[in-house]
Amino acid sequence: MKFHTKHLLAKILLIAVTFTACKQEKKASETETTTDQVETEVKEEVAKPEIILDKLEGSPAYADATLILDTPEEIVAKASGEMDFSFKVENYELGAQTTGPNPEKLANSGKGQHIHFILNNQPYSAHYEPTFKKEIPDGVHHLVAFLSRSFHESVKNENSVVVRKVVVGENPKDTIGLDMKAPTLIYSRPKGEYSGKGTEQVLLDFFVLNTELSPEGNKVRATINDKVYMLTEWTPYVMKGLPKGEVSIQLELIDADGNLIPGPFNNVKRTVTLKE
Repeated sequence: MKFHTKHLLAKILLIAVTFTACKQEKKASETETTTDQVETEVKEEVAKPEIILDKLEGSPAYADATLILDTPEEIVAKASGEMDFSFKVENYELGAQTTGPNPEKLANSGKGQHIHFILNNQPYSAHYEPTFKKEIPDGVHHLVAFLSRSFHESVKNENSVVVRKVVVGENPKDTIGLDMKAPTLIYSRPKGEYSGKGTEQVLLDFFVLNTELSPEGNKVRATINDKVYMLTEWTPYVMKGLPKGEVSIQLELIDADGNLIPGPFNNVKRTVTLKE
């Protein structure tokens, strides 16, 4: 009887030790899995492409290109609807393909050089002829139009841009309140969707009015997917290494101390989509 009791106790002890060992082994295995997951996540974080912002070079300057709109600074229409816009273009050919290396690097319009027509700092419409119609609703609007190369880089000189106030309707309210003589930032590119080779290098471009950019003075703060860049020169830039999917672009016109310069258009945020 004593032999059987001792034998039973030994078996119970063996089972308990085996259970404890298995439990510890399982826990160790779970710990190893968790560690592996962390290491994988770290590797994925490291593998994320770095977003690089470089100046775009090699574009023809078009220093003498001129865009003209023969209207008063304030265009008035009694009712909303289609309005006729008739621009005059000098020393620049609408519809032509821009020369140089950049049409091959960037998203390029097969229709050639054009006008970027921007109302209230909303996404532009592209126009390849100097005369066209636009649907303008009631209200007080602010028009900025400038010449664009075929790959959508703006022509940056004092004669390549037209700025107008457009007043439509009977006694419309000015809900925007833009001082047309104050420092103003106008967003241009990127816009819309990009795919294939067009995702490798994406143009970042904007227009500044009534100010200059410099390291010691006013500048543009660009935030691309939460990464911040200080742009101290008014020049086109190209973004490389952008991830596929939705990309966030925020541009802010700031002063020498990093403060946002007052103005309804001086802080703008857009999203674009990059596809395979």
